[in-house]
Amino acid sequence: MTPQKSLTRLDSIDVFRAVTMFLMIFVNDLWTLEGVPKWLEHSAAADDAMGFSDIIFPAFLFIVGLSIPFAIMNRKSKGDSDTTILMHIGERTLALLLMGFFTVNLENAHSEMLISKYVWQLLMVIGFLLIWNVYPARPERKSFYTLLKFIGYLILAGLAMIYKGGEGTEVTWMKPHWYGILGLIGWSYLLCATIYLFILDRTVLIVAAWIFFALFNLADFAGLLGFLDEMRKQLWIVGSGSMPAFTMGGVVVSVIYKQYSKELAPKTFLLILLVLGILSLAYGFGTRPFWGISKIRATPAWVGICSGISFIAFAFFYWLTDLQGKKNWAKILKPAGTSTLTCYLIPYIWYAVVALAGISLPLIVRTGVAGIVKSIVFSLLIVVVTGMINKAGIKLKI
Repeated sequence: MTPQKSLTRLDSIDVFRAVTMFLMIFVNDLWTLEGVPKWLEHSAAADDAMGFSDIIFPAFLFIVGLSIPFAIMNRKSKGDSDTTILMHIGERTLALLLMGFFTVNLENAHSEMLISKYVWQLLMVIGFLLIWNVYPARPERKSFYTLLKFIGYLILAGLAMIYKGGEGTEVTWMKPHWYGILGLIGWSYLLCATIYLFILDRTVLIVAAWIFFALFNLADFAGLLGFLDEMRKQLWIVGSGSMPAFTMGGVVVSVIYKQYSKELAPKTFLLILLVLGILSLAYGFGTRPFWGISKIRATPAWVGICSGISFIAFAFFYWLTDLQGKKNWAKILKPAGTSTLTCYLIPYIWYAVVALAGISLPLIVRTGVAGIVKSIVFSLLIVVVTGMINKAGIKLKI
């Protein structure tokens, strides 16, 4: 690729997203296995450690940031006003928060609900599909598609009405235990997309916003934000700044590319990515002695190290796909990069169906190396199935 290539799209973003989604499904399936190496799993909150699983979600948030400048400028090029774009950002955020709210409460569903927890789970995903499916642009069927969306909302409302959570005799209704993966993405997207909408490609200000979130996270752990304790429960930056820090890191990369790719040689852009990665790693390892590395606690070390890994990983995919033109190998993973939300939700259907059918694979297939291979194959099958149902007209978009 030469510096004059169109700035409307970077193939490396889609490939990076596809690989990350594939790995997310893989690590999310590890709970079905026995004897999984500790380095593959999430580390406990009290541990000064980080497993492979702890790297995947930060990379996904980073990719969300990579996409924001291109998506917003694409809307502007079509004539959308800032108000229209801001409303779209709000709608996407609410959708992610709603889905996150339901999936989090699924984790705490009580066994004595009116219906099985797994039936509740299936209906939840069906509701999501009906509401946020990309329906064909057929004016004569618009009323029918609107009806399907309405049915989806009715399903979610009904599930909320019959919901029971808790354990034993302690029964509660739906409540925000935490935001869930989708909710964390929603909040991070809201903050970073809104900031970009008003700052646009002013590189210094974008970098300042990224540093602000990282420093907010650092200040919280350093005990410097005690004066904000009164507002902590009502208004707080998600993850004490850690989650939007990952996303803003991705925004920084895309802004640098959009602003300077015509003047900079591709190798110089690669060098910038590597420098940002090395600086982030240095920050992460430099703060580790103070609070350790922990995804659960979202420590500064976790933020720095995972940001560094994301910068360097994107540099690799940019070099491989945009500079070397080697992207055919990723075709099989393409649905994970273009239908990411659909791909993320399909395992919910699979796990529910398997539980209801009482299906269980032999222990030998779920243990050690054989189990890891099983989860890799499972992740690949989910991606393939995503592509198949896309062709059948089912694809979520918010």
